[in-house]
Parts: sequence; structure tokens; C-alpha cells
Amino acid sequence: MDTSTVVELGSQALWITVLVSAPLLLVALGVGLIVGIVQAATSVNEATLSFIPKIAAMALTLAIVGGWQITTLVDYTRALFMRIPLLFT
Repeated sequence: MDTSTVVELGSQALWITVLVSAPLLLVALGVGLIVGIVQAATSVNEATLSFIPKIAAMALTLAIVGGWQITTLVDYTRALFMRIPLLFT
């Protein structure tokens, strides 16, 4: 197994991580930004106020894209396991 293979495997793993985590992170960022703007506009400085909308939005997002995330991870894992015999030849 040469270094280019290791770099390629690492690159694929990082890309899959970005793809799978991006929807949840973007939703949390968007909801946090909106709640922050509302808190700044109304001068309400309650730390727990932003927690509940983020959790609700992330649960909804997970319900919507969770199947795709699992499918992506399973496909990547299958491809990785199928590649194991080729790595040591």
C-alpha cells in the first residue's frame, strides 16, 4: 500500500464526513443566526432560548435527510470493505 492510496482514502473519508455533517451544521448555523438576530432586536438575552429551536430544527432535518446520510455512510463503508483485498496485493 503506497502513500497515494492512503491519501486518497483519507480524502474520501473527509469528503464523506463533510457531506454527511453539512446539512445538520448548516441548519444549526441558520437557526442560531436567526435566533441571535431576534434576540438582539428584542434585547432578550436568554441563553436557553436558542437551544430549543436548534434542537427542533436539527431533529426535523435529521428526519428529512437521515436516510440519505445512512445510505451514504453504508455505501462508503461497503466500497471501503470491498477495496481491502486490493490494498494488500
